[in-house]
Amino acid sequence: MKACPMNALASRVRTSRRQLLAAALLAAGCVGLPAGSAWAQAAHKGGAANLAMIGEPQSLDPMVSSTDLVGTIMQHVYEPLFTFDAQWNIQPMLAQAMPVISADGLTYTITLRKGVKFHNGKDMVADDVVASLQRWMEVSARGKAVGQEIASMTAKNPQTVEIKLKAVYAPLLAHLAMPSGMAGIMPKDVVAPVLKDFIGTGPYKLKERKPDQFTVLARFDQYAARSEPASGYAGKREAQLDELRFVPVPNATTRVEGVLSGQFQYADLLQVESVGRLEKAAPNVVPIVTQNFGFPYIVFNTKEGVLAKKELRQAVQTAMGPAEMLLAGFGDKRFFAAEPNFFAKGTPYYSDAGAKLYNQKNPQLAKDQAAKAGYKSEPIRIMASRQYEFHYNMALVMAEHLKRAGFKTELQVVDWATLVQRRNDAKLWDVYMTHSGLFPEPMLSPPQMGSGAPGWWETETKKAALAAFNGEPDVAKRGPLWGKAQALVYDEVPFVEVGKFNALSARSSKLQGYQPMPWPFFWNTSLSQ
Repeated sequence: MKACPMNALASRVRTSRRQLLAAALLAAGCVGLPAGSAWAQAAHKGGAANLAMIGEPQSLDPMVSSTDLVGTIMQHVYEPLFTFDAQWNIQPMLAQAMPVISADGLTYTITLRKGVKFHNGKDMVADDVVASLQRWMEVSARGKAVGQEIASMTAKNPQTVEIKLKAVYAPLLAHLAMPSGMAGIMPKDVVAPVLKDFIGTGPYKLKERKPDQFTVLARFDQYAARSEPASGYAGKREAQLDELRFVPVPNATTRVEGVLSGQFQYADLLQVESVGRLEKAAPNVVPIVTQNFGFPYIVFNTKEGVLAKKELRQAVQTAMGPAEMLLAGFGDKRFFAAEPNFFAKGTPYYSDAGAKLYNQKNPQLAKDQAAKAGYKSEPIRIMASRQYEFHYNMALVMAEHLKRAGFKTELQVVDWATLVQRRNDAKLWDVYMTHSGLFPEPMLSPPQMGSGAPGWWETETKKAALAAFNGEPDVAKRGPLWGKAQALVYDEVPFVEVGKFNALSARSSKLQGYQPMPWPFFWNTSLSQ
């Protein structure tokens, strides 16, 4: 597999500590941009960017869907109270400033910015925020987890929201800042279990969506930007382009060809082997390597089926060889790291707890463990999608590892939309492949660390470990508590983190001002002539 030196790529765009992705991007049939259509016409004031995404968003509801594609698109339409800067520090967005927290850590008083307008022209007030967050806690998996920690939430006056917690909950602001499964703020009068109107406060508003063809966002001329310098998702946002045109292009090769030909100004998540061609296209095309982009992980069904028994999940973990799986998934060792720690050295949450159980690839020991646990040769159903080719390649290697240990396997290859749907039914699968990101707050990802996510890992030991971790606001003290939680994951095996990987995307050199982050954003960008 051909790949250029990592340093050459990193010198173009280095995105240290840019880490991504919870679970899922949807896909549908690839479409071209028809000649003679609006896509091919001359740009209006500010121009329009054609952005090749990995697939079709399953929804435009930023709360209901936790998929990264929905978060990527709709973060331009909706905004949260808080967000992350380029160093992953939490900063205010729709909040005027960081909250005032009571001495006991239970009451958060949040002052809202004045003069923020929704896309329907109405001013944002506290009642809108409370209604939005209440909906988030009802329909979002992330919101439901946070809702269990909240005692009350009230609008004290038009510019002030008060949140009272049942107990100290350190991850609160990080959850409120996440772009995926976003706690986006919308007008109170459009709040409903199923959204009919997609109205936010963001720099772009929804103009048109044609499923399997495009989602078009148009500049919101009444947008109220913050005054601070732009940093990551924080600070000043300016809609310099007239339109953002998100196009579903499920085939990665087609995305590469599109950005090379100039059809697309940005192409997301490309196969590693295309890096050589992208570099040869310089200066017209700029490869983007996102370091520590995320981690592939394998979710186990702890609720029903053959792997509901912990001892059998342990046997599967013993049989697996994550290093070989990563090699199959990414090919070039410069694009992945096989390591047992969930967080990198030098970070507050680095731990080697459970490391001896990682990458064992021991078929005989696994066979003995399975026999002792009462394995009866039931097939282990492994669900994967080829829309993420590395998911599929890793699933193939995992299946071979399990066969060597005496397990029967059944590989179910489905499109990502089907996988996202099927994983909610515990009767249909035993294992599924996905990936997520590494964020500064461990409770942000993967979803299995919370409650209610597919896999349904709910044990008293988990509850106790996470209660201790989430109840400690001091980062220095939280580090060792995370080590205990990581050890518990290796012991109870609700999922297996395979390792870390870097990701490749590309942009046209005409797309100016682009700042790489895990969920790519296109405010503050423009097109040169």
